[in-house]
Amino acid sequence: MPSIAIVGAGPGMGLAIARTFGSRGYDVALIARNRAKLDDLVGRLTAEGITAAAFPADVRNHDALTQALKDAATRFGGIDVLEHSPAPSIASVNLTSPSQTSPSDVQGWIDFLLCSAITATQAVLPAMREAGAGTLLFTNGAGSVDPIPMLGNVNPAQAALRNWALNLHKELAGTGIQAAHVAIGVWIGAGGPPEIPTAEAEDIAPLYWDLHTQRDEAERVFTG
Repeated sequence: MPSIAIVGAGPGMGLAIARTFGSRGYDVALIARNRAKLDDLVGRLTAEGITAAAFPADVRNHDALTQALKDAATRFGGIDVLEHSPAPSIASVNLTSPSQTSPSDVQGWIDFLLCSAITATQAVLPAMREAGAGTLLFTNGAGSVDPIPMLGNVNPAQAALRNWALNLHKELAGTGIQAAHVAIGVWIGAGGPPEIPTAEAEDIAPLYWDLHTQRDEAERVFTG
């Protein structure tokens, strides 16, 4: 069976993407820091007839992330699709405006978004190159495309991830490996600020399948 590894899996986009691919016959490897939350997701997917397994790892721990992906590849006989979408809890996020941003305010986001994406890619890309097939999908905020002053420390890291992912798409052209960037410009689910448009994760997830199967786009921007 083909497989997808979801880095940063949670009950929102991660679960929706897992269902999108799992309902089409893909085994699902879920990677995130919290074992209990991963086990809950595995239970929900298993109840829907989807084969899934948890591989706990903090995305900022490069060795642990690499090992989790290696373990997932061993469990499922390889990784055909990598989806990268780590997101911190809202309560833990420290936001700064551009003029009030220090280097340390950005560095943590660079490690969390860009460096974890690079690490995850390095863990799965050699096998994809050998097979001449694979998909690499990187989820980001729309501030990577059109920055917002209140996200002055987050947007530079998002833009760096976008730049790297688009460049990876160019490098891998003609190899059989698809790399693409997804920029989400809505609040996912309920409870967001009233001025920001909302959407359900289930409405966004199908575009990941489109990028995986159509294999010619470097980017999709979802704004509702």
